[in-house]
Amino acid sequence: MWTEMAYPVAMTSPPSTTGSAQRRWLAVAGFPVLLAAALITTVIIFANRSIADPDIWWHLRNAEQLVRTGHFVRTDVYSFTVQGTAWLDHEWLGELPYYFAWSWLGLRGLYLVMVLALATIFSQLYYLSYLRSGYRKAAALATGLMIPLATVSFGPRTLLFGWIFLLIELIILQRFRSRPHALWLLPPLFAVWANTHGSWIIGLTLLSTFAVAQCWDFSLGRIVSLRANPPELRRLTTVLALSIGALFVNPYGWRLVFYPLDLAFRQKLNISHVEEWQSPDFHTFRGKLLLVLLLSFLVLLLVRYSRWVLHEVFFVLIAFYSALTYSRFLFLAAIILAPLLAYELRPQRPVSAEADKPWLNLAFMAAMALIVACQVPSEARLRQGIAAEYPAAAMQYLRSFAPDGRVLNDYDWGGYLIWNARHIPVFVDSRVDIFEYRGVFGDYLEMMGLKNSLDLLGKYHIRYVLFGRDKPLAYLLRNSPQWNVLYEDKVAVLFQRAK
Repeated sequence: MWTEMAYPVAMTSPPSTTGSAQRRWLAVAGFPVLLAAALITTVIIFANRSIADPDIWWHLRNAEQLVRTGHFVRTDVYSFTVQGTAWLDHEWLGELPYYFAWSWLGLRGLYLVMVLALATIFSQLYYLSYLRSGYRKAAALATGLMIPLATVSFGPRTLLFGWIFLLIELIILQRFRSRPHALWLLPPLFAVWANTHGSWIIGLTLLSTFAVAQCWDFSLGRIVSLRANPPELRRLTTVLALSIGALFVNPYGWRLVFYPLDLAFRQKLNISHVEEWQSPDFHTFRGKLLLVLLLSFLVLLLVRYSRWVLHEVFFVLIAFYSALTYSRFLFLAAIILAPLLAYELRPQRPVSAEADKPWLNLAFMAAMALIVACQVPSEARLRQGIAAEYPAAAMQYLRSFAPDGRVLNDYDWGGYLIWNARHIPVFVDSRVDIFEYRGVFGDYLEMMGLKNSLDLLGKYHIRYVLFGRDKPLAYLLRNSPQWNVLYEDKVAVLFQRAK
């Protein structure tokens, strides 16, 4: 009983008396498959039909260079402000799927990689929630409630692969007692993860927390823990050590491993000014949903009298602290909270099995497939979404534009220019690190705040300014006799310094 309380596992069904053909049919069109299809359909409905992400463009350029030359990016070659500065492409492996998808299918390829990654994430989360609760309906409901919270990171981002790896890790840890040998999958997982996205540090933190929680028997109120036996502890500590060593299997060595710490402690302007590193806005739907989930957990704890496993308490504290501090980690909170919410939503009494109706399930899944087909955007619609946020309409002019001086660009447009207007070195882009180290990002923020803007334009010998037409800096230059408008459309305006 103690083991079951401390490490709850999925409830098993009684032996099936159905024939093998019927079991295969249920595996294709059974109720669990229907629930998974419903979740994936919901994810696709919530997914942003635009792929207007500022990072994806320079990710594509990095991957292109790696594929064509066989050499990793090691210095900046895209800007004139920090050109030649040492830089490591710490997400190089996560860039390749997007690049190959772009090469084969263009913008729709980027969209499909994003959607497939999101579908994988929420399918994994549904399975993990089922393992934790033992009830498919509770697992599906808890997972579905987390979808709006996770939309903060919906987009063609390498971070999505990091969440896939995190869920693989959590599934392995959830089955630690029943399938301990699966732990040996973690070192190669971390080797791949470290080359894909810096979120590996979250996985390592959770693995370390889990290992520490297995070191003693513990009972305090409703929090319990069962000490692992000596062979289990040896296996766990060995896997942890090997996972740390696996991080160094990368083309950049120790610098890639220490990059997340560099981000946390050195990149102050990045953390304080980039939107995804800001605290959640509790006036928005996602912020209110996070508060509702927090309050719901408190109420359920009072009502259900459930026992919690020690390491899961730490996981929840980490998830809520991260999500309340940085909106980027709302997705992390969704991943950590869904299995525990599913456990709390399980029925108090055993539920009798219901007869599955595969033909009815198949009809519902056909309707969902039709909805998904209607949701997938065309290439033209994706281009329209990009044109609403980037200087796409100006590209015909910019491709023939031969600047005889330096161009100051909008921060959000840096990556777009790196990919689409390669003859124009950028002032700044969303690779904030190297621009912050050299003071460029700080100067950019001052110009955006109209603090010494004209003097800073002179400091960098800026001859042209390509900016959003409604930005404060554009208003300043429009009313300055030193600057003339060369080009303008509904999104962008190009200024030239008067001679």
